[in-house]
Amino acid sequence: MAHLVAPIENKVNLAIGLVLVSQLVLLVLDISAKWLSVEGLPTTEIVFVRYGMHFFLLLLLFLPVSGKKLFQTNNLKLELLRGGCLLVTTGLNFLAMRYLPLTVTSAIQFTSPLIICALSGPLLGETVGWRRWVAIGVGFIGTLIIVRPGSEAFQPAALISLGCALFLAFFAILTRRLAGVDGALTQQFYAGGVPVILLMPFAFGDWAWPSQPISWVAFFIMGAAGLLGHFLNSTAHRFAGASALAPFSYLSLIYLSIASWLVFDQPPDQLFILGAGIIIASGLYIWLRERSLHKAESVVDPVLER
Repeated sequence: MAHLVAPIENKVNLAIGLVLVSQLVLLVLDISAKWLSVEGLPTTEIVFVRYGMHFFLLLLLFLPVSGKKLFQTNNLKLELLRGGCLLVTTGLNFLAMRYLPLTVTSAIQFTSPLIICALSGPLLGETVGWRRWVAIGVGFIGTLIIVRPGSEAFQPAALISLGCALFLAFFAILTRRLAGVDGALTQQFYAGGVPVILLMPFAFGDWAWPSQPISWVAFFIMGAAGLLGHFLNSTAHRFAGASALAPFSYLSLIYLSIASWLVFDQPPDQLFILGAGIIIASGLYIWLRERSLHKAESVVDPVLER
């Protein structure tokens, strides 16, 4: 039976704050996953542990309180599809981390707001004007500067990150579609449960335990960071749309650049800074353009209602 959830509300400032906090929490997840990848743990195992701990903690903390409401959904198809997109996104991201610095993988992922804008027409029925299409094109030029196809610096793993950005855009769109349909806890139940079930047949074939104390910390903290980070992100999408929130996640690019430098001794180079700056500028322009269009609509609507 369908159950009631909190409705979508227009609280943009609160949503932005939740997104910024979620990015700090998810930074811990990315550092932990990169650390375990450098140590040599299989990507499938890292992804399984990340979602296994996520799912276990969710059940431990919230099943006694929420009961069957935790897994009751008003749209099972969307929940399963969203969970599958999240699994693919995480798997591609962790795989790319094995070969690329955090700065590069994160910068390429931040093309997802541009992809969201490009897909908002066919998937959400929104109109994308020529100015935003130009911004999308400029943003992908920034991606080419970072990836550097055809040069000696080009890494084929960058294509894996591009695939990650695509599925991240699908995930963000589905998250918005589920806002007001299912609660944040229900979304997290399926976000953790779907990957665990899908990975179960493959996770233990090449299993390896961490060999250092700090690696054990990373091993167990991934799930908690993922659960909290995505819970905050899901809650934020109840208060504002994906296209409005996506640009503010760019702050995590700064956090990840610092972490990559301090933890993994992989500082950003000048071309990375240039390309990342172009991507950020393009994303922010799209956000400002959409904001101005919404303001124009808010001026016209009261007149039409009279």
